Order: sequence, then structure tokens, then C-alpha cells
Amino acid sequence: MMNQDWLDLTFIHWAVDPSEVERFMPPGARPDVRDGRTYVGLIPFRMVGAGVGRGPGVPWAGTFLETNVRLYAVDADGRRGIVFLSLDTDRSVIVAGARAAFGLPYRWAHMRHTVEPDLTGRDVHHYEARLRRRGAPVTSRIGIRVGDPREATELDHYLGDRWGLYVRHLGRTLYVPNVHGAWPVRDAEVVELDDDLVRSVGLGNLADRTPDHVAFSPGVHTEFGLPARA
Repeated sequence: MMNQDWLDLTFIHWAVDPSEVERFMPPGARPDVRDGRTYVGLIPFRMVGAGVGRGPGVPWAGTFLETNVRLYAVDADGRRGIVFLSLDTDRSVIVAGARAAFGLPYRWAHMRHTVEPDLTGRDVHHYEARLRRRGAPVTSRIGIRVGDPREATELDHYLGDRWGLYVRHLGRTLYVPNVHGAWPVRDAEVVELDDDLVRSVGLGNLADRTPDHVAFSPGVHTEFGLPARA
């Protein structure tokens, strides 16, 4: 159905009690629990070359910045997937199209991504977002110092090996499958985290806590299949 590259991803996660996020789960899905906890993710990255089917990327509209707030879910068949609470991007056409076609909670935002070396020569990725809407500003500023490549941990696999997403649309819960290669993982250190996006979806001051998991990946190529009823 679609193919795209996810590049320069930062993974920031907080462990929470499953009862804190059950209300966000669409019918047919429940929080995916590991060692009694589930996770809330804040994931900024670059979407590059999104195209229809296995065709080439759509010019301009197929490349954009995105930051999403996500949860981790599983259904009765054991399929592990993602539930998005928000997906913020700087392309209004993506917001309109994804909301209409799939009911995904995309929001339009001013966004910026830059990379610069620090005094040690390590790359520091800066991600900025500000929602385009009336009222009090909703912003996010994230700075990540990227370290050395490392072997993926069990937690990395739990969070990253997700082969679909769940979404409630037109009265049905849909499961949209995807496939991608193994994530190349690097150590990462938070140098700045001032985020309102997590709060804006109903999770309070969670982002004020020290994250329980931080990692960086240069990215993967992924392909999405056709949605089916969950």
C-alpha cells in the first residue's frame, strides 16, 4: 500500500502502569505489558520518500518531519502494534489525507530538525515542533547526543519490533501491517527535553520525568500493507 524511509529517529520512552493508558486503547487492543509495565513513546524523525505501493516517493509531500506520541498494544491474536495518540507533521496535506483515509490523529505543526557536532565531535540532533492552533502554545524541543552503535537490547526489540498499528476509524478498529528490517541502534543521551506534546494528548506531566529508555537509529525502510479489521 505504501513504502517510506524513516530516518534519524530518536526513541524516548517512559514506563507506566498499564492502567494509566487503558483508556486510550481502541476496542480489540490492550496495553502490551513487559515486566508489569507498558511504555509511552515520544518519537521525532524524518519521513523520506513516502510513495504509493512500491513506487517512488511522492515529490515534496512524501518527505516531511514528524513527531509522534505512541503506546504499545497487543490483540487477542498476539499481534503487537502501535496506538498513536498524536502524529505531528509540517505537511498540511498529510494531516488532511491521513485523517480522512485512516482516522489517524495527525496534527499540523511548525517543525525543524538540525544536526551539529558538539565539542567532542558527537552529532547532536535537535528537533523542534509547535502546533499550529489557537490558544496556549504547544511546543516540543528535544536535543539528543548520538553515541556509538550497540547491539539491540531486549527492551529495544520490545519497542521496535512492531509490525503494525491499531486505529479506530468509522466505527471499526483496524490493524495496518508493516514490515521493515532490523533497527540499527546507537546509544543516545538527552541534552534537552522540554515537551508539551505528551501533555497535550492527556498524559499530564509524564515528560517531566527522566526517560526510562533513550536510543537513536539512523533509520529503516518500511512497507505498509492493507488494513484489516482487528
